[in-house]
Amino acid sequence: MGKRIIQQRRGRGGPTYRVRAKASLDQRPGYLSQMEGEYEVVRLIASPGHSTPIARMRGKDGRTLNIFAVNLLYVGQKITVGGFNNGDISCLGDLKNGTKVFNIEHRPKDGGKFVRTGGSSATVMNKNGGMVTILMPSKKEKKFDTSCRATIGIAAGDGKLEKPVMKAGTKHYIMKSKSKLWPRTSPVKMNAIDHPFGSGRGKRIKSKIAKRNAPPGKKVGLIRPSRTGRKKR
Repeated sequence: MGKRIIQQRRGRGGPTYRVRAKASLDQRPGYLSQMEGEYEVVRLIASPGHSTPIARMRGKDGRTLNIFAVNLLYVGQKITVGGFNNGDISCLGDLKNGTKVFNIEHRPKDGGKFVRTGGSSATVMNKNGGMVTILMPSKKEKKFDTSCRATIGIAAGDGKLEKPVMKAGTKHYIMKSKSKLWPRTSPVKMNAIDHPFGSGRGKRIKSKIAKRNAPPGKKVGLIRPSRTGRKKR
């Protein structure tokens, strides 16, 4: 009798493969819907669920919020909403071309969705009407509304992956805090009943194309790729 493969067990949604909520803090980092004036950094937090350190800031009205820290941020630093210095929060339409930004909002006032990994940044390219073109870390261009906010500078936490992980237990807790399954077993080394790529025959398999709406267990290989095959020049 076969058993459910890993994708099916993870897709079931049980507690076995789910990380505890407090691993990513109770308050998720992001901008407030209404922000103005000046904020002071009161604490820097090393969150296990994020690769970028989190800065807790307090405004003059006493409200606190968590945002992703910019590189070289320190406790006591003043962050200005609408400023143009390193760490300030501004709308994309107010920034000059060539400015480095991170934690970019997808839509105005959604709190920040893009470029949040430690050490990453995007570049403001040009403005055309009500849209701003941003060069993403993937070297692809993406357009945003001029009212979308972002933090000026480069996200802190660069070089985190350069330090080697010396023990398997340390790696286990790092991956668990991010709700990742580790260690990962190669599909072709499994039995045929445990994975679509399993069995000793046909080790030189081609990647299979899975539909976007495929159920867990069928969603293996390439997930609805935009193109396949070798790219012709």
